[in-house]
Amino acid sequence: MSRVRGTQWYVVVTIESDISVPDVPVHGRAIGIDLGLERFLTASDRSFQERPKFFKSMQRKLKLLQRRAARKQKGSQNWEKAQIQVARMHHRIANRRKDFHLKTAHQLCDRAQTIFVEDLNVKGLTRGMLRKDCVDAAFGQFLSLTEWVCWKRGVYFAKVNPNGTSQVCPSCFATVSKGLEVREHHCPECGYRTHRDHAAAEMVLRRGLEQVSSQGL
Repeated sequence: MSRVRGTQWYVVVTIESDISVPDVPVHGRAIGIDLGLERFLTASDRSFQERPKFFKSMQRKLKLLQRRAARKQKGSQNWEKAQIQVARMHHRIANRRKDFHLKTAHQLCDRAQTIFVEDLNVKGLTRGMLRKDCVDAAFGQFLSLTEWVCWKRGVYFAKVNPNGTSQVCPSCFATVSKGLEVREHHCPECGYRTHRDHAAAEMVLRRGLEQVSSQGL
């Protein structure tokens, strides 16, 4: 399978086995995760990860390569070389993004044995006003890789209902409505104050624990 216009090839080997792997049980330290565009990730333990802008950081160089390719005669050797350069740049961006996602997933597994995340509508996010930023962050890929890393390392992973996680106080469960421009959670009922994304991560954790409790896990 060619990934970069004939310059890199990958072989996929599939092995079928009757061996069943038991599900990872809920155990150890639990954390909730909130994903966003201001910060890529905020956890209920107050740790966070800034969002690298993979595409934007290399956009100028990519546009330069694309303009050069557009000036070449289609089908010529120079045109083919220019297309390969563009494809390699896209591949480089994708590799940097995937490497960041994998390293972040492993860091989470270093800190917790039970991880809860929001069950995001990833396709919906890529159709909004912030489409380009959401595509660059690739939340769907990150969640898939995190689930795989958790399975590989014996960490329990589960998704929870994302509706209203940023609009509910994790301390007293009062509704605290706020627009996207408001970056602080301040509950008028109990006085709890923290970063908006941290409050959302705490709600993800609470919902996750309630979910496993109701399931008897």
